[in-house]
Amino acid sequence: MSRYTFVNAITDAVGEPAAGETIDLETLFFANYDRVARVIARVVQDPARAEELAVEVFLKLWKNPPTSRVNPEGWLYRVAVRLAVDELRREARRQRYESLLHPFRKAPTPEDLHSVSEQQKRVRRVLASLTPLRAQLLLLRNEGLSYSEIAAALDLNPASVGTLLSRAQSAFRKEYIERYGEQ
Repeated sequence: MSRYTFVNAITDAVGEPAAGETIDLETLFFANYDRVARVIARVVQDPARAEELAVEVFLKLWKNPPTSRVNPEGWLYRVAVRLAVDELRREARRQRYESLLHPFRKAPTPEDLHSVSEQQKRVRRVLASLTPLRAQLLLLRNEGLSYSEIAAALDLNPASVGTLLSRAQSAFRKEYIERYGEQ
């Protein structure tokens, strides 16, 4: 997507920016789009869908800019992770309903059961079952954000990020073992 395509697409889609807008959307977009899309792609495992969701994040920013007290980069990552987790939940619901419609599904092959993609699916399912805050903490830390960046993104006290992250990891581990056993 070219530099001006995105800006023009936003203007065409929603008109002029909100009153009192002080955020330089273009600068934020070019500085953060790739990283936001990567965060989402790690969760949804579909680069094309991740790019669509990343654009939705910036559209949300354009339509409803955060107050001047909020860190815009943190806001972007918080919204990105929430959209990604929502997408996982939507996909899980869709698969659940589809399985009801197709009671005689083809059994997966042994190679499929042991593949890396199966492991990734398990992780995504466990992430979708966690509370949004815990899932966001794990995803942002896995993306390489520091504790202070995570605190800014999720509007948390930087001193509590380590404890919250540890609890999120424990909850993930417990849920994974309950669902799939120890491996």
